[in-house]
Amino acid sequence: MNFKKANLIVSLMLAMFLAAVEGTIVTMATPTITKDLHGFSLISMVFSVYLLTSAISTPIYGKLADLYGRKKMLSIGILIFLVGSALCGLARSMGMLIAFRALQGLGAGAIFTVAFTIIGDVFTLEERSRVQGSLSTVWGVASLVGPFLGGFLIDTLSWHWIFFINIPFGLLSVILLQGSLKESFEKKKHRIDYAGTAVLSLAVMLFLSIFLLEGNAGAGRVWFIVLASVLTAALLFVFYKIERRAKEPIVSFDIFTRTSTIVNLISFLVYAILMGIDVYLPIYLQNILGFRPTISGLSMLPMSVSWLMVSFILGKLLMRYGEKPVTVAANAVILVGMALLPSLGVASPVTLVLLYGFVIGIGFGGVSTALTIIVQDSVDYSKRGTAVAANTLLRTLGQTIGISIFGNVFNMGITRYFSARGVMGVNPTDLYQSSASGGALPAAQVQLSLNSAVHTLFIVFIVISGLALLLSILLPKIKGKYGPRQNEPA
Repeated sequence: MNFKKANLIVSLMLAMFLAAVEGTIVTMATPTITKDLHGFSLISMVFSVYLLTSAISTPIYGKLADLYGRKKMLSIGILIFLVGSALCGLARSMGMLIAFRALQGLGAGAIFTVAFTIIGDVFTLEERSRVQGSLSTVWGVASLVGPFLGGFLIDTLSWHWIFFINIPFGLLSVILLQGSLKESFEKKKHRIDYAGTAVLSLAVMLFLSIFLLEGNAGAGRVWFIVLASVLTAALLFVFYKIERRAKEPIVSFDIFTRTSTIVNLISFLVYAILMGIDVYLPIYLQNILGFRPTISGLSMLPMSVSWLMVSFILGKLLMRYGEKPVTVAANAVILVGMALLPSLGVASPVTLVLLYGFVIGIGFGGVSTALTIIVQDSVDYSKRGTAVAANTLLRTLGQTIGISIFGNVFNMGITRYFSARGVMGVNPTDLYQSSASGGALPAAQVQLSLNSAVHTLFIVFIVISGLALLLSILLPKIKGKYGPRQNEPA
């Protein structure tokens, strides 16, 4: 691998790390931020708007990258992210912080999408599996580094610096990207699909609001869900009509073949499970087994290690066996990993968690990398950005919808546990304080209720992973396109 490719990898990893660590570091700093800005009731919006704007901007960046170049759009996205970071650091109220987090999310949408598009353009199959594996493990590293880095910055400086620290690393990423990636585009006037962009953005925003906006499970909430669902369907129908007539549609529907549709559905399911594991396995480690957050974070490390290990051999496996067998095998490993989780209990040794995490990492590493490569090779160069963006959007939707559903299942599991024992009115968000009937809940019962709720989720994970495996079996046999590519940057 030459010097320019090495610099490009460093640039992409820096950009991906910035976007990945933002979640863990902001989550860790939440108590300090809410205390300083006096806005505990609004803290969920800090995360919701970031996720919402990143999801909305994903397909837009994918199309613009096809029209104007990957380097230009990724650089713009990183710079928007950095401006948002700087403004977040300067925020003096929760309203300002929420608005600036939305701007950050707009930049993050480019990082999530264009980085993987560039990998599909520049690297060979064997190189792609390693590079994409490295980028994916950045998320695992970020989950470990984030709490340490955030704690250090808050203790020595202030919470504002968890945002300011992004700026030098982001600028370095842009500089390396500009010097290492060469693209040649024919200069011509493009017709931007403004109508399609606006309608799709509105549809995604409305659909995600069902899951991101919190509310009581009353009649009003039900009507909101029904109305939002109907309006989303109507907007998508309008979007379809607009795209059929647009000369340069934001989403070209010919990218949705049988193969890509199945791949996107698998991505939706697999990334929903991944989000559930990332959120609820640490809850198991900390709130049920009683480990400190530091130990909990380190216990997740084997999953990242095996994910990276798989990426180094996946290229050879894809060339030897093809994408479908590898995808089926990786989904089968995920199913095995999910099937192991219910064996964890209130007194299980942490070594079991380490072992299960290692197995799960093998499956996720194989699936995520193989699916990305299939998407990259499913279309020609001029539509690769759009195809990768569509897949990235489905992954984001899977994570967003998944974590919303998992949260409801988890809370219902806690309530059901206490109801079965005659304890009514328990508030799952206030377990460690008291029950509605008066008096603090016994610590042992809280531990058992959490264990029961987590095990309910483990069963849900098994069902979802089984569906993903079934879909992978339905994939048509794919003929790899690993020869030289034409009309692409060298």
